[in-house]
Amino acid sequence: MLEVVTPEREVVRESVAEVQLPGLSGYFGILPGHTPLLTELGIGPLIYRKGAENAFIAVMGGFAEVLPERVTVLAAAAERSEEIDAARARADLAEAEKKLAASSADPNTDWDAVLKSVASARARLEAASHGAPIANRET
Repeated sequence: MLEVVTPEREVVRESVAEVQLPGLSGYFGILPGHTPLLTELGIGPLIYRKGAENAFIAVMGGFAEVLPERVTVLAAAAERSEEIDAARARADLAEAEKKLAASSADPNTDWDAVLKSVASARARLEAASHGAPIANRET
């Protein structure tokens, strides 16, 4: 069972075959029966497999608790792929990259905030590029 929640809402609760989570040092995969684990998440697409198809959720940090038959993600923010406007995500990425380039000359730059905005925009765009989740696809 995969459950992804934010402070505002439940994003997904589904029985899945596999979950790939964006960790702070890269992605890691979770299969049923996984050893219990508590970890901090990075920014990136969370990918889960149901049957032969994958679904995507843009996750903006948080924590994951992994138990043998359950993965609970407490995300700071998260959006399902079909909720993301790809054109808006591209514009946000362009704006974030523009701020990153302009910040190199400013010694007072909050680098953490600038880099998080770039990573968040990229995660949203990558998740959006994968379209609707499996539950909403026509067969």
